[in-house]
Amino acid sequence: METTENFVDPGAGLVLTPEAQTYLRESGKWANFLGIVGFVLCGFIVIGALFAGAMMATMAKLAPANGPAGILASMGGGFIAVIYLLIALVYFFFSLYLYQFGSKIKKGVMFGDTDQVTIAFGKLKSFFKLWGILTIVILCLYALMIIGVIIFGVAASSMAR
Repeated sequence: METTENFVDPGAGLVLTPEAQTYLRESGKWANFLGIVGFVLCGFIVIGALFAGAMMATMAKLAPANGPAGILASMGGGFIAVIYLLIALVYFFFSLYLYQFGSKIKKGVMFGDTDQVTIAFGKLKSFFKLWGILTIVILCLYALMIIGVIIFGVAASSMAR
């Protein structure tokens, strides 16, 4: 079965009703708000990464150097800090795309600027593309964890016999 997509003729132009413009303006305000809150939370995550790394390093100094707690604490501080920083980086891009969408869509609708609206929708596309890629990565990690748990369980049950 053949599918066809219906696109608006570029010569005809797309007309937004006043109601649609109101929805876009309001969406822009919320996107700006969520973007700014995301930037602030991103900063807190970075601070948390620095404190987590410092705490684990302090625990490594307090624990016996050759004991398992000391080894894990010395390795864990840097690992936790890197994980937190990666989370902050991804969260930063989500916030950035939302903020850019909000700013551009408000300007575009307010001044009737088609270029600003086009850029805004490009940022929204980037936001959803990032969200989709992250979802695929997380689903793959879940699948790998489930497979790993199954393999570990089979190996442990075969050793117990």
